[in-house]
Amino acid sequence: MNTESLHKELEELRVKLGEVWRKLDIDQKIVELEGQEEQLARPEVWNNPTAAQKLARDVAAGKKIVQPWQVLITQVDDIGELLELGDDELVSEVQAQVAAIRSDLGELQKQLMFGGKYDSKNAILRISSGVGGTDAMDFAGMLERMYLRWAEKSEYKATVIERSPGEVVGVKTSVIEIDGPFAYGKLQSENGVHRLVRLSPFNAESRETSFALVEVLPMIDAPDEIKIDDKDLKIDVYRSGGHGGQSVNTTDSAVRITHIPTGVVVAIQNERSQIQNREKAMEILRSKLAQLQMEQHVDSISKLRAGKSAEWGSQIRNYVLHPYTMVKDTRTKYEERDAEAVLDGKIDGFINAYLESM
Repeated sequence: MNTESLHKELEELRVKLGEVWRKLDIDQKIVELEGQEEQLARPEVWNNPTAAQKLARDVAAGKKIVQPWQVLITQVDDIGELLELGDDELVSEVQAQVAAIRSDLGELQKQLMFGGKYDSKNAILRISSGVGGTDAMDFAGMLERMYLRWAEKSEYKATVIERSPGEVVGVKTSVIEIDGPFAYGKLQSENGVHRLVRLSPFNAESRETSFALVEVLPMIDAPDEIKIDDKDLKIDVYRSGGHGGQSVNTTDSAVRITHIPTGVVVAIQNERSQIQNREKAMEILRSKLAQLQMEQHVDSISKLRAGKSAEWGSQIRNYVLHPYTMVKDTRTKYEERDAEAVLDGKIDGFINAYLESM
């Protein structure tokens, strides 16, 4: 490829980059990020540690979205300057850099698929074992590991905020907060019933089918985003049965909050104090109500009807480990033959297929 062709390709990249930049309103995101950084630099912001920590999280999330675009713009400008030198010996190097930029832009363009109200939010995953006894609890534990591995590979932060282990193996329930750019937008594809078929390791030579429910919620940690009337809440405090140290196990620190109009219940006991458990329970309640609001297509919380997300009837994915191995999505028909790799966190193919089908 000669210098003239590279100039043309670079200009095409610059135009495409500008188009996507404008569609995603990166300029506005930069302004918002600079404002948040300015607030965070003020010493008085730490007078309210909870608000300051949320602001710090927002800044970190904003940088993960904005900085790759800023880097790409800088790289395009740098390559343009190299081309202006007119050195034919640099052609192969420039060509490789242009190809790398094209690839990076292709990845960043996927952000255009995240146009939902909460797509840029962090996500909460709630995994529950279903029919299948010990096998189902083991399967729920396998899914818990799958999402933790996916988060690790995606360089997202994953925090298990509530966990009820199974009697033998696995988990009855696990609640995980996933912190990263467009975490909810990506993981919404996982919302629903997951089905496992395999030879049971707990029942010799028996082919077992077990189920687990995965609920995916947008993390709503700002009270003003989802306003809940205090009179609509029933709050119970009880003794924690989970881990967390002596203070957790000897005080009434666990909190159960019921949203009376919808019947949604959230219980948290893993934090070290009643105040922390209540704050976390309220965050998850707001997230559940936000999810319900989207599902029921209403414009306010007051219009929500009783119900719950991800009913057990909505089966979305099959994991077959016997007599053959395959993982297949029932909605998009996307499949992977390497079930072991999927259960080790290789789920981006399913995520992308779901996003492209929307």
